[in-house]
Amino acid sequence: MVTGRSEDNSGRIRLGMVGGGNDAFIGGVHRIAARLDDKFELVAGALSSTPEKSRESGEALALARVYDDFKQMAIREARLKSGIEAVSIVTPNHMHYAAAREFLKRGIHVICDKPLTSTLRDAKKLVKAAESADALFILTHNYTGYPMVRQAREMIANGKIGKIRVVQVEYPQDWLTEQQDFKQAEWRTDPVRSGAGGSTGDIGTHAYNLACFVTGLQAESLAADLQAFVPGRQVDDNAHVLLRFDGGARGMLWSSQVAPGNENALRLRVYGEKGGLEWEQEDPNYLWFTPYGEPKRLITRNGSGAGEAANRLSRVPPGHPEGYLEGFANIYSEAAEAIRAFRTSASPETAVMYPTIQDGLNGVKFVAACVQSSARDAAWVTLD
Repeated sequence: MVTGRSEDNSGRIRLGMVGGGNDAFIGGVHRIAARLDDKFELVAGALSSTPEKSRESGEALALARVYDDFKQMAIREARLKSGIEAVSIVTPNHMHYAAAREFLKRGIHVICDKPLTSTLRDAKKLVKAAESADALFILTHNYTGYPMVRQAREMIANGKIGKIRVVQVEYPQDWLTEQQDFKQAEWRTDPVRSGAGGSTGDIGTHAYNLACFVTGLQAESLAADLQAFVPGRQVDDNAHVLLRFDGGARGMLWSSQVAPGNENALRLRVYGEKGGLEWEQEDPNYLWFTPYGEPKRLITRNGSGAGEAANRLSRVPPGHPEGYLEGFANIYSEAAEAIRAFRTSASPETAVMYPTIQDGLNGVKFVAACVQSSARDAAWVTLD
């Protein structure tokens, strides 16, 4: 029997996917994240840029419905009584705007990979589309889903380190140290598909978003020195950025994809009048807290000293590692909670903190400002 769009807040949310076919790393990650807490069921997709590949991927995933393109999918799913309630968009950056717009205007919730779009113009248009839509927009800045990131945010909000003075964040990788020709490298180093920012758009936006999420601050201006060290590369593969935050704090951001010996070495350090915090993504179950003049203290995930903001996102006892997939899944679980509340115009039961479309716009503004500043010999520019 075909049923209408579910009003049962306990049932799985019917999910579609745009992009993320068989050879796409991030598509598999999103599918795992969506299923880990058993709150979504993937039922439809337009999984590739060609109909043949989309059908092959859909068959491999045993999807109920497979489409040749995302517009066809959006139109059809909106008409079905048992059509999708939400869609994950995991395409290259230049397709985010067009795909998200098609689903938003039909009342289908959008869960979109970062960065929001490849251009600032598209980002602003997508914000308007989301504001006028009868649907939610969730951006998967997945590092905000780590429990100890939430712990750091809660501690700063509660004044544990006092007024913030210094923010240092870095995200170095080494996988683009030489010219690469496989698919993931090809589109990420193409300004038409990735946008004007290379490392700034791919991983610099993660670092910037993490710094802002944890501290509660926004940068007012920046000075950026971008480089494309690999000969012939059209986008930056290394960036050094100075930041001036609202309230007077100062920051430094480094993103690089040409740093041998680094895999995914995202690291955040925040220093205030009363103490400091340090967190590393490759060792994510630990947060270091140092009150000024006292010994450094280790706070562990789900362990002694961890607060409610972190504990509600932890699944297993301390000492059993949780990491990338679980943090990603936390964003999906918060999205599910918000979608279920949206069905009945209720408020989510807990403090949902998933990244929003405004976070996405801020990230694209960051990239645009970095490119503009670097073109002006690292001049200070505003993020407006």
